[in-house]
Amino acid sequence: MDYRPLGRSALNVSAICLGTMTFGEQNTEAEAHAQLDYAFDCGVTFVDVAEMYPVPTAEATYGRSEEIVGSWLRGRSRDRVIVATKVAGPSQGRSWVRGGSPSLDRASMGAALEASLRRLGTDYVDLYQIHWPARRVPVFGGYKFTPAPDEQPTPIREQLEGLGELVREGKIRFVGVSNEHPWGVMEFLRLADAHGLPRIVSTQNAYNLVNRTLDFGMSEVLYRETVGLLAYSPLGFGHLSGKYVDHPTARGRVTLFPKFGLRYQTGNVAPAVREYATLARESGLTPAQMALAYVYHHWSVTSTIIGATTIDQLRENIAAWDTRLSDDLLAKIDAIHLHYPNPAL
Repeated sequence: MDYRPLGRSALNVSAICLGTMTFGEQNTEAEAHAQLDYAFDCGVTFVDVAEMYPVPTAEATYGRSEEIVGSWLRGRSRDRVIVATKVAGPSQGRSWVRGGSPSLDRASMGAALEASLRRLGTDYVDLYQIHWPARRVPVFGGYKFTPAPDEQPTPIREQLEGLGELVREGKIRFVGVSNEHPWGVMEFLRLADAHGLPRIVSTQNAYNLVNRTLDFGMSEVLYRETVGLLAYSPLGFGHLSGKYVDHPTARGRVTLFPKFGLRYQTGNVAPAVREYATLARESGLTPAQMALAYVYHHWSVTSTIIGATTIDQLRENIAAWDTRLSDDLLAKIDAIHLHYPNPAL
């Protein structure tokens, strides 16, 4: 396992991060602890969670993933595990989240963090991330920006000032964003530098063979500004494992929660996945091996967030770390990408 600096922070994170959004929904506490134990024994010392997990989010399970990670942490030396969690941005229809108006002002973020710390059973988190922007931007499958002249999001400077207070209180070590866009990352950095506020060290965005939108603009921003990329969904909601190619009704998040994976339901996802799966098998790899190896060893990725619902899936995902793709295979992957550019967003 490699360990890499996260942006300009003092954190050295494992190149694989264990995602937890199935904990408390598809995985029991015992199953989740088994995953955490196995990953940790493999050198995965980075764990990512969120106040909204598990997903699909619901009042009955809200915060359960953090509770499960917290019960596991009680048996570990806290300083040996890098814990990242996320504060939910504005959303509608979720009355159980901070009174139904989860803004990103100081009071709301402070309340969210206190609840996360309580569930995690710790007095600090290593990385605190804004789960999605306060302003209206295309996320989770949205593909175009539409101006909203009447919106009144919490200003980014105010968000950073609130995070800065939490850093000074010792409850957060470093801050990051998630599902961000190039303008947002640059604005967070500009305001932090201009006003002596915490500099974001990372952004957590989707990146996989059927979604490489980061390559167009964000990758240059992250490179030149030394901001880490935490790549999530490397298997494209399970599609890139190839299991749905021959068995469209196979059990998984796609079939259990069809509305949750809308970004993978566009017309070109299935044919693109089929070509990637065929290429992997012709190259002596499983589709999951090839898809994971592509993200694991991409120059722009600091750490890849993986998730599994069974320990066997987790073993395969971590074992794929040892797979390296040849230049010839990478060229063939690019050829498929150019034929089916970013069918999932």
